[in-house]
Amino acid sequence: MAVVLPRVGAYAMVKRMVDLVASSIALLALWPLFVAVAVAIRLDTKGPVLFRQVRVGRNRRVAAKALRRFENVVQLDVRREDWHGELFTMFKFRTMRSDAEASTGAVWAQEGDPRVTRVGRFLRDTRLDELPQLINVLRGEMSLIGPRPERPEFVRQFVHQIAGYDLRHVVTPGITGLSQVRQGYDRCLDDVRRKLCHDLEYIRSRSLWMDLSVALRTLGVMIGHVGAR
Repeated sequence: MAVVLPRVGAYAMVKRMVDLVASSIALLALWPLFVAVAVAIRLDTKGPVLFRQVRVGRNRRVAAKALRRFENVVQLDVRREDWHGELFTMFKFRTMRSDAEASTGAVWAQEGDPRVTRVGRFLRDTRLDELPQLINVLRGEMSLIGPRPERPEFVRQFVHQIAGYDLRHVVTPGITGLSQVRQGYDRCLDDVRRKLCHDLEYIRSRSLWMDLSVALRTLGVMIGHVGAR
């Protein structure tokens, strides 16, 4: 499957500049909130404050190939040993018990997930658990806006079950995205398919105006506690 990529050289440069400036300012301005959240987590349960998890990022090999050849249509080369993007460590505030997946491995979050702590529930409702990902944005592993990065265990599963799933890795993943403000968390494979449609729509039509629109809608989600689990 192929996806039409608009020529977005100038947009990509401006977007990265916005990511750098915004994440730097936010990290400096929000450090008291970081401290308060860290204290609350430690008082609530034992375990680390930050949760580190490997996620799949941008497939730079495919993106670079498209730029070199000035192609509008990219055909992804799916290899058996490939994770379909660069692996990186994503940071979040810990919202679950430290042993949440000790016996189950990687599983989807559930409605009213019993593994979520009391403080974790509030952090998820307000999306404050995502704030440490500003570090990933500063490092260039993520953007403020883009398709959410998924865990490699799920990516390898989805690329075989959902046609075109690997196409979402041609752009840098984001803290929030079009699929998040429209749909929320995944509950089943059909949810993932619907989210992919939103992600591909974003990739085809991405612009600074769309990024601003997603950012404003994300604030509404945070205030309204929509889609949290």
